[in-house]
Amino acid sequence: MTTAISGLNAQASALSNISGNVANSQTAGYKRLDTVFEDLVMQSGTRSSNTGGVSAVTRATTQLQGPVSQSDNPLSLALSGRGFVSVARPISEAADGTPVFDANPAYTRVGDFTLDRAGYLVNSAGYALRGWTADATGAVDASILRPIVVDRSASVPQATTQVTLNAQLPAAPPTPLPPTASTVTINDSLGIERQLVLTWTRIPAATPGTFEPDQWRLTVTAPGENTTPPPARTVDLDFGPAASTNAVAAGTLGRFRNAANITVPAYAANAPATATVTVNYGQGAQPITIDLGRFGSTTGLTQTGNTEYRVVSIAQDGAASSAFSFVAFAENGDIEANYENGTRRVLGRVPVVTFANSDGLERLDGQAFAATRESGAPLLTDPGVSGAGRFVVGAVEGSNVDLAAEFAKLIVAQRAYTGNTRVVTAADQMLLDTINIIR
Repeated sequence: MTTAISGLNAQASALSNISGNVANSQTAGYKRLDTVFEDLVMQSGTRSSNTGGVSAVTRATTQLQGPVSQSDNPLSLALSGRGFVSVARPISEAADGTPVFDANPAYTRVGDFTLDRAGYLVNSAGYALRGWTADATGAVDASILRPIVVDRSASVPQATTQVTLNAQLPAAPPTPLPPTASTVTINDSLGIERQLVLTWTRIPAATPGTFEPDQWRLTVTAPGENTTPPPARTVDLDFGPAASTNAVAAGTLGRFRNAANITVPAYAANAPATATVTVNYGQGAQPITIDLGRFGSTTGLTQTGNTEYRVVSIAQDGAASSAFSFVAFAENGDIEANYENGTRRVLGRVPVVTFANSDGLERLDGQAFAATRESGAPLLTDPGVSGAGRFVVGAVEGSNVDLAAEFAKLIVAQRAYTGNTRVVTAADQMLLDTINIIR
């Protein structure tokens, strides 16, 4: 009878796990619990054995992936593969209304995040996302994890530091040469829009009215400067192979010469070909590097068989102040603030947290887990590194419960429970028969 009662308790435990799995079959990030049974032997020999019953052991399935499906929530973040994201549980509120978090970190795969009123990214279970924060330049500090707060204030003005030019100078230009210039809108340190003009002219030859082949002069002007008179910024460029002392292909930049108020590098094969100028709009010196591609390369600035100057693309890295628009995740885990002028800034990065034995984690409410001695210490890494999973942006991981399998286990557990009740009934009848012997 004692053995049968242990069987009833074991099947009741299995039924509890099955009912929990069925109830959470639609819960995001839920990991089912399976039940295994272990035989308990009181005494055993070669000719006899006294059974002690059965014990039910619950086993976690945190390592088993649930289905990943697309979500209408753009802040949803699913993991495909091993790992968790680190989260913090709010336990109270400070006097200013900001949440106070539990010092003990938790880990989850529930990535249906939304922005709360304080700017924290919280999932449907109320846990706030933790990550590595970034400074104003977007550099990530991976030394400490903390709850990520999204700064929804306007962006800080960004002064232009680099202009990238991709253009084609004509190898056989007409004489006289029409105006050949590129104007790019840049930003000063206050974010105010300014103009930088790049003018190209042919270099005269010794014979009047003629010009040197494959040689050009770049003049850089910055209207509105706070310098009177503005400095003359010029540099001569040679294109190979005729005008260059360096062995470069025809039509590619071979060297800089005669630079005035422009800093240029010496030739090196395939090295960056840049021209740096310093402008001043009243807020101090502002160096701007003009990226012309590479020496001897067909990218950037080249000289082709065209008869006119052609600009393929021209871009700069400055920006004016702009209002916050939205926040988004990148596949590498970066959290990016996007602004109305199209610029973006990295606010932090979400690492993937892995464990040596994730099935040894302690289960918490809200599909969260806590580290234990059996799970091992958490290991933080970038997605896709050292066996860690990868992020799927705009998606949510579902429960790994298979309803058909749970119903099959339910039938087996019910039959086993019924069988144990029959044993109890039979043992009771045998005891009754034993008592009736003396009557």
